[in-house]
Amino acid sequence: MLTAKQNLQETIKGGNPERFVNQNEFLEFVYEVPMTSYCPGPGTEIVDEWGILWRWPEGQLGPFPVHDAENKVIKDITEWKKYVKVPDHYKNPDAWTDAKEHAKQIDQNEKYVTIMFFPGIFEMTHSLMGMEDALMGLYEEPEAMHELIDCYTNYLLDYAKVLVAEIEPTAIYQHDDLGSQISSFMSPDVFKEFFLPSYKKIFSFYKENGVELILHHSDSYAANLVPSMIEMGVDIWQGVMTTNNIPALIKEYGGKITFMGGIHSGEVDFPEWNEAIIKEHVDRICQECGKLYFIPNLTQGADVSSFPGVYEAVTAEIDRISKEMF
Repeated sequence: MLTAKQNLQETIKGGNPERFVNQNEFLEFVYEVPMTSYCPGPGTEIVDEWGILWRWPEGQLGPFPVHDAENKVIKDITEWKKYVKVPDHYKNPDAWTDAKEHAKQIDQNEKYVTIMFFPGIFEMTHSLMGMEDALMGLYEEPEAMHELIDCYTNYLLDYAKVLVAEIEPTAIYQHDDLGSQISSFMSPDVFKEFFLPSYKKIFSFYKENGVELILHHSDSYAANLVPSMIEMGVDIWQGVMTTNNIPALIKEYGGKITFMGGIHSGEVDFPEWNEAIIKEHVDRICQECGKLYFIPNLTQGADVSSFPGVYEAVTAEIDRISKEMF
């Protein structure tokens, strides 16, 4: 029987998988790595190491940065250097102790040693100044936006050097939402100009230093950005929604990139969820997409769901349909 890791490799290479890759079974997330601070749960707020105020209101599914006049970090993109202070907390060797211990215990025959990163490059720009200012800056102040993106890229590369030395990860899971459910936030040309070069640098560094697998999370429409994802070295696009026409993407790009998702979290992960709803979504997407270059998964990402039991129920349904289809 193939291990979870071997079955994943057969799936993404167009080989002979024995079953569907079941969500994140091939990954083990090392969450203990020193990254920027994050709200621990509903009803909390925190100022992270970049000075961004994150707030998680009660009753909401997650946190978001606060961008009123008082709390917006970058108040004028042309003067971004005055506002942005690059953190270096990750350079403290003691901060890596728990992560190193976790990484050592992972059976690498079964799973990849996986580090999840957020915010991604685009998300960092709008976390610092707000979505409207970030998108307008790409058109009105491109020179300043290039400088800001270069600054964050250099931070991510410096972090990567320490990470590789301390943890030796074999998979990187980059979080960067690039669109709404029906369109990307920017055109392919704008993405290529501002973000593609940075991601190529970062992912190339990882691939040259022991990382075998790059996953890019964007639970959105981003079908028009798939050629750029391939160019920047992404092996798996995680979070792909059905608004992207996943079967058509597999037909066109299968073998160059794998599509992970297809189970819309917003349609199955809610307080009144039940097994029948989940079965319907799992059956449809697995039958439509087939056995190769596709991994059924909740689009939300990571190995969690917003409401108790949903992730586990999806896992059980994928196990069931594997027995029927393989």
